[in-house]
Amino acid sequence: MIKQVENPVLEIHDLTVSYDKKPVLWDIDLSVPKGKVIGIIGPNGAGKSTLIKAIMGLIPISSGYIKLFDEKLDAVRDHISYVPQRESVDWDFPTSVREVVLMGRYGKLGLFRRPRKADIEVAMDSLRKVGMEAHAERQISQLSGGQQQRIFLARALAQQADLYLMDEPFAGVDAATEKAIIRLLREMAIQNKTVVAVHHDLQTASKYFDWIILLNLRLVASGPTEDVFTPDLLQETYGGKLTLLSEITTLMAKEQFPHREAK
Repeated sequence: MIKQVENPVLEIHDLTVSYDKKPVLWDIDLSVPKGKVIGIIGPNGAGKSTLIKAIMGLIPISSGYIKLFDEKLDAVRDHISYVPQRESVDWDFPTSVREVVLMGRYGKLGLFRRPRKADIEVAMDSLRKVGMEAHAERQISQLSGGQQQRIFLARALAQQADLYLMDEPFAGVDAATEKAIIRLLREMAIQNKTVVAVHHDLQTASKYFDWIILLNLRLVASGPTEDVFTPDLLQETYGGKLTLLSEITTLMAKEQFPHREAK
């Protein structure tokens, strides 16, 4: 089931990405709507992070094309924010929380321009939204994993983008941080922002996302969560790797997906 969208925020046609001549993504063709929280779901090695990186132009593509807001990436880069995996960053680099969040403003400053008072206010407001305002002057090396993830999100918010691409924003965070992040993502969608996030927890996927992309090297399905997050399509996506499929099917039937609660 692959639902096509009129006036999509993101449009991908015939996308293939290869490493050492071995396809990692094969013939991906999808479009996604505006103002939704969208999850990319699939087993380890399915190409989820690769898809995000290809959209951002961080890795070369073998064939196909990607459009964002009906334009190529370079024409709309200021409207897009990318949140990489937390492990990809050197958290020992000597800089403060506020300076990291201010980096989200650099695209709007231009070359050699210093942050203005208005930029600092945007950065601090972004920190407030993720509950980290009190940590503004701390060194990033002093933060916990959950706090680091909140800082990443604050930097993305400071960009004031229209499309947010996030690579596992919930990885390694505590339950309270996870609830705070999904609450914020939903608020962003209400403001007509679009969030596309790589996610690995099937137990929360149906509650977190309006739209789901099921991926395993090829595109299995893309569409509204109620149409795509089904036992048959999950089986097709995960195959023998989905050891919890029977349990998940039972939970779906009962509509009793368990939720992590803040302690």
